[in-house]
Amino acid sequence: MTGFHHRIKSGKKGSASRNSAYITRSGKYGDRDDLISAGFGNLPAWAEGDPKQFWRAADRHERSNGAAYREQEIALPNELSKPQLIELAETIVNEVVPDKPYQYAIHCPISSIGGVRNPHLHLMYSDRMQDGIVRSPQMTFARYNPQHPARGGARKDSGGRTRLELRDEVIGTRKKIADLQNQALLKYGHVAKMDHRSLRDRGIARPPERRYAPVQIKRMSAQDRQQLVASRAVGES
Repeated sequence: MTGFHHRIKSGKKGSASRNSAYITRSGKYGDRDDLISAGFGNLPAWAEGDPKQFWRAADRHERSNGAAYREQEIALPNELSKPQLIELAETIVNEVVPDKPYQYAIHCPISSIGGVRNPHLHLMYSDRMQDGIVRSPQMTFARYNPQHPARGGARKDSGGRTRLELRDEVIGTRKKIADLQNQALLKYGHVAKMDHRSLRDRGIARPPERRYAPVQIKRMSAQDRQQLVASRAVGES
């Protein structure tokens, strides 16, 4: 069973196009064969259904101290088949970013530890809310004008909240994602369940599972890999 994993990151101006190519396995990342599905939505008319145009404009016109994109990386249950993973991922996307420009991709590499599938979702999106006002690419990423919205850029959804409100929002998003995953698992006859809470909040005394980069795993001896697989099996039981 895949453990619950949900990570949020922000990308600075100039990095959006590169990240888009990475998650969709295009350009210099085209030799990777773990992409099983990709999609996009809520793009302004000037992007003409091409997310590459949108991210290039974000890299060019977003404010220098603003985030060109945000991304949520979400582990998906490896109990689900490919069509079921795609169905779940699209449900998560529609729930998490219903009105923001987005692009997503599902990767399903084989884990270097244990040789199991490691399906996960990359959900890349802009904080620039779509409000029906027609703007040029440059104006889309300009500063928002609350008195005259048509004279400024699209409003960003990331401002005006306290740290506590932002924390509660993240916790709410994590719970929503876990609930959607559990609904999918139940729908397709699996007893496994995801839990978005921390080990401490669940009353579990063991330390959190350490995540290893592929290069770290390659440097491990066969014995070290076997011990790591065994320890993870115990932690999941």
